Amino acid sequence: MDQGNTAFILIAAALVLLMTPGLAFFYGGLVKAKSVISMMMLSFGSLGLIGVLWVLYGYAIAFPGAEGTVAPWSIDAAAAGLNSLLETPEGAAYPPLAFVAFQATFAILTVALISGAIADRAKFGSWMIFAAIWATVVYFPVASWVFNFGLAEDGSFAYGGWITHGLQEAFGVGAIDFAGGTAVHINAGAAALALALVLGRRVGFQKGAHVPHNPPFVLLGAGLLWFGWFGFNAGSELAADGTAALAFVNTIAAPAAALLAWLVVEKFKDGKPTSVGAASGAVAGLVAITPACASLHPVWAILLGIIAGAACALAVELKYKLGFDDSLDVVGIHLIGGVIGTLYLGFFANGTGLFMGGDGTQLLVQAIAAFSVMIYSFVLAWIIGFAIQKTIGFRVKNEDEVAGIDTVVHGEEGYVLDPIRA
Repeated sequence: MDQGNTAFILIAAALVLLMTPGLAFFYGGLVKAKSVISMMMLSFGSLGLIGVLWVLYGYAIAFPGAEGTVAPWSIDAAAAGLNSLLETPEGAAYPPLAFVAFQATFAILTVALISGAIADRAKFGSWMIFAAIWATVVYFPVASWVFNFGLAEDGSFAYGGWITHGLQEAFGVGAIDFAGGTAVHINAGAAALALALVLGRRVGFQKGAHVPHNPPFVLLGAGLLWFGWFGFNAGSELAADGTAALAFVNTIAAPAAALLAWLVVEKFKDGKPTSVGAASGAVAGLVAITPACASLHPVWAILLGIIAGAACALAVELKYKLGFDDSLDVVGIHLIGGVIGTLYLGFFANGTGLFMGGDGTQLLVQAIAAFSVMIYSFVLAWIIGFAIQKTIGFRVKNEDEVAGIDTVVHGEEGYVLDPIRA
């Protein structure tokens, strides 16, 4: 067993786990002061719930092994409860449980990302029910489509899902998604759009009506996300090697360029570059580089960041023109950024991109991967959300939304400003 690589994977897992509290700060700063506890609890609720489900059966669905290589939905019963993964096979590079832990953090974060679309108006209990069902029927299977690494006889992880291995068998080139552009960001972004449509618009929804109550929280959250993203991207190599180093450098370059691009667009569009814009631009670049971090020259990573930062800065305005209330721009940043990063590989992926010696096949399989996940996630998220809304209700009462839902849902306040109560 390689103790160095084992340590690398475990540290990367810890970094990715930190991203969920980071997301809570990022989202929490964007909502109004009387909803900050509710918003942050959606992330922490996801952390608790999905962490348990992952151990019980999530891993068994997401990684069913070699026999599930191209199957769209299967489960390894022996892996339920992680019973078959407690021992490290002889000759394995690292313990199977290290990989289990690493992938658990991906599942937790993906579910938490969705919550930004329903800020200020969602019931916590209904969210938890949605999260459990969506993770079971959407995230776990989609992770299998993209990653689905089985445990080979020598203890290493091999065999891709149908989006990688299956498309390679069909077209000679598999889709590239190194760290989860489809499985994480497109997946969550499509589900966020579905829930935004199901829950409807906030009271008084219009441009400028809902402003971030705490930009420093937003910057802190973005910083924690960026820090954790090094584990997300470089850690996906599962080894401390040159590919991990390339992913690490690109995780600096792309979001840095995206941050600048967002600020430039903001300056021309609104007259002032903002701190929230800087944070949002960095996250947009991180989203876009996620699938591409190990397959791009750093210069092309900068170009991707510029494109993603500018495009997402413009895309977040679409909700006002189209009339859907994606509260915290999950669609504009994660769905659009994920699609841009995934399709960009069709043009600039080392060796296979259209402009890098390829013939267009890479672009085709990237599009198949992106839109398959998008449609699957959107349809099922809408069905689940609609069913919850029509039965137990997903949205709080309008008067509770206007007053702020922290005290109604959680019996707490984010800021106790009364000196007597403090």
